Amino acid sequence: MQSFWNRLKDINELIMFKHSIFSLPFIFIAMVVASKELNESVWFGFKLLILGLLAAISARNFAMGFNRYADRDIDKNNPRTANRPSVDGRIGMLNMQLFIVLNALIFIGVAYAINPLAFSLSLPILIILGGYSLFKRFSPYAHLVLGLSLGLAPIAGVVAVLEAIPLWAVLLSLGVVFWVAGFDLLYSLQDMEYDTQNGLFSIPSQFGKEATLFISRIFHAQTVLFWFLFALSASLGWIAYLGVAVSAFILAWEHRIVLRDFTKIDRAFFTLNGYLGIIFFIFIVMDRL
Repeated sequence: MQSFWNRLKDINELIMFKHSIFSLPFIFIAMVVASKELNESVWFGFKLLILGLLAAISARNFAMGFNRYADRDIDKNNPRTANRPSVDGRIGMLNMQLFIVLNALIFIGVAYAINPLAFSLSLPILIILGGYSLFKRFSPYAHLVLGLSLGLAPIAGVVAVLEAIPLWAVLLSLGVVFWVAGFDLLYSLQDMEYDTQNGLFSIPSQFGKEATLFISRIFHAQTVLFWFLFALSASLGWIAYLGVAVSAFILAWEHRIVLRDFTKIDRAFFTLNGYLGIIFFIFIVMDRL
């Protein structure tokens, strides 16, 4: 039994399950807004709740598993990542391969159970989710690919409910793309020297710290703009606009923390961005109620 719990602990460390907090609120924001639009209720039913959770978890497990598997050669020489289960031997290559394939199959199966459009999009989504791990080997714009990976969450949510992709969902998704890319730029400052020395492509390694901070601010300004346009396009009320304003404040606070003390990047990355998604979700639900 102890061995079983240790293995679960290793898997959790591999995929960092707690970071699901970044994408889950936006899946359910899209589902709540779509449900209200479809049948005048924010509640979309237990079936879609369960399928939505399964799709989100399996997609993220696939993405993180593939990322850790593909990045073993990079992670083993980086002091920050050298003790990951994928590097230090706690999880072997075969087990990682099985984990990746199993979660890909679960995601496709869940998409099939949701509706035909979700099923037809399942394979392209998996390709994009896996693409981030390869992109950084030849392009500094991998941050945007990571943003796109999480930006697919609202698209998946609205497809599950409406079996369509309205304009407001695209705008919400674009906001998530630039939100994630912006905070990933801040997080990647920790690896700037390592990336430069090892020929890896990232905006910090290619353009330096000051340019990275500036680009991150531009990305987060675009996030606020797209979420404002989302609220406008979806005909949301003043509570939703207040949620956009609070999100803008949190992002500004995040940048202030990083500017004042680079050792607080983890706090800015995990704590503030985790709160942002939940808070934005609460404001949207309150607005739709």
